[in-house]
Parts: sequence; structure tokens; C-alpha cells
Amino acid sequence: MAAKDQVPMGSGFHAKSTAQEVVQGIDLSGKNAVVTGGYSGIGLETVRALAGAGARVTVPARRPDTAREALAGINGVTVAAMDLSDLSSVRKFADDHVATQGKVHLLINNAGIMACPLARIGPGWESQFGTNHLGHFTLYQGLLPALRAAEGARVVALSSTGHILSDVIWDDPNYQSRKYDKWEAYGQSKSANALFALGVDLREKGNGIRAFSVHPGGIFTNLQRHLPDEEMVVLGWKNPDGSLPERIKASFKTPEQGASTTVWAATSSGLSGKGGVYCEDCDIAQAATPDSLRYQHAREWISDDARAEKLWAMSGAFLASA
Repeated sequence: MAAKDQVPMGSGFHAKSTAQEVVQGIDLSGKNAVVTGGYSGIGLETVRALAGAGARVTVPARRPDTAREALAGINGVTVAAMDLSDLSSVRKFADDHVATQGKVHLLINNAGIMACPLARIGPGWESQFGTNHLGHFTLYQGLLPALRAAEGARVVALSSTGHILSDVIWDDPNYQSRKYDKWEAYGQSKSANALFALGVDLREKGNGIRAFSVHPGGIFTNLQRHLPDEEMVVLGWKNPDGSLPERIKASFKTPEQGASTTVWAATSSGLSGKGGVYCEDCDIAQAATPDSLRYQHAREWISDDARAEKLWAMSGAFLASA
């Protein structure tokens, strides 16, 4: 893929469209979906929309009891145990799901962590790269037979405008030799999520699998749990008294609105024959230009086939040694 593919198509939706509006009139009966992080924030609204359209949705969760409580009352939803930071649990979930379900039509890699203190998982991976990317990479690999069996599947990876903060740090993605920067590390993981989707699409479109990455928009959810109010004031997300600036009120989305681009990428018939692109505001995002605002559009490094291949090789090597 190249930046030329990052061309908005005029979907008919907009930044404040909701997931329910996007899925209206779409019948997902007989479709199986897997949504990580599907029991809070935009993940919960994604599950609500997909299940409401008739899909059978499985939510793998690190806290299954909490997930069941949050999802109570939504028909067609099953909760299973899985922790993205524990690859043995990811592989067990995937193996069990393939054995019992056979087909996965929609894989939504929604779960993630953001701007957290330095922590390590697995054999020493930095936790944001390890959880946001390598955990989902492992899940996808385990579910690949079921995605292929669907004969028309979509994979949606939650990236972010955070990708603008950093390309993948190719020589030291796990901060073994460089000073840890929580925002750079987050940006790296979000660039990896976008390149993952591009890599899936390059490999599997011939098998009927198309993949997309999405920026859901600015939303207050538990993703900000590692950020003290003082830091959100510095970022301009809150006023010193804890209230929201008018700019944030106007630009941030509700969780229902934040789930819309994910649901659109997963279900839109307008995306038939397309894939590997980064989406925002219920449309394909345009390629960034020098005039793009700092929170807009797709930077060139997430539209680079060679980088996607490099990430694939790196990820495979990491997992082989885990």
C-alpha cells in the first residue's frame, strides 16, 4: 500500500456518528465476532452494536466476572478468559475458539493500554508494545484458520492518532538501551497496530480476509487510568478545576461515537475490495500533508508495505523466542 490509497470515500457518516447509526440496516445474523476489551468504553459499545445487528460476539477478558457483569443483558454475547499480556492464555483462547466455533468473521483488536509506567511482560517486552501489538498478533495467528474458514472476514485493529508520536523504534522497541518515554512507547504501539493491519491485508486478501486500522477519536474512558489530572491539564484535556475545556467538549467523542469507526470498518459494504488502510471519523483517513493538524490523518510510515513486512518479521522472531 502507499499513501495514495489513503483517500476518503465519502461514507455518508461523520465524526459524531454513533455505532448504532453505522450498523442500522445491516444484518450480521450467522456471523461470529471476537472483540478484545469488549466490556468497557468503546469496546462495550462495539459489542452492543454488533450483537444488536445479530452477530454472535465472544469477548475474551482478563477479568471474566467483571466482563459478564458489564455485558449482562446483551443477547448473543459470550465471555471467555484471556490475558493479552500472557501469551499462553492467548493461545489457549484461540485454540479453544477455533475448535468450538470453526469460523470467525470479525476480529476486533480493541483492547489496549496507554502511557503507563515502564513495565515488562513475557521475556522482557515493554508492556505497551507487548500488550497492544504482540498479544494481538498472537491472537490473530491463533485465530487465522477460523478467519480463513469464514471465506470473507475482516480484522480491525485499534490504532490511534497516537501513531503520530512515533514510528516503530526498530533498533530498540522494548527500551533495553534507550530511556523509556511512555508517550513515545504508546505511539510506537499504535503505529505497530496500523502496520499489523496492513500486514494482514497484504498476506490474506487472497484468502478473503481484509484488514483495517482505525483511530476512534478522543474519548474519555478507562484508557486514561494511568494519567493524573495534573497531566491531563498540561495536555489541555482538562481545566485546572477538573472541568472540560470547550475545545475538548466540541472535539471529544462519547463512547458510542468512538465505537463508530470500528463498526464501520467491520461492516461497511463500501469497503468491499479495499483493505490495509487507516480510518478515522467513519471514513478512510487522508494521507497526511504538511498542513495536517497534529491529531489528523495517516502519517506515511503506517502506509509502508516494507515497514509492515519488517514488523511481521520482527514480531515473529520475538514470539519464536518467547
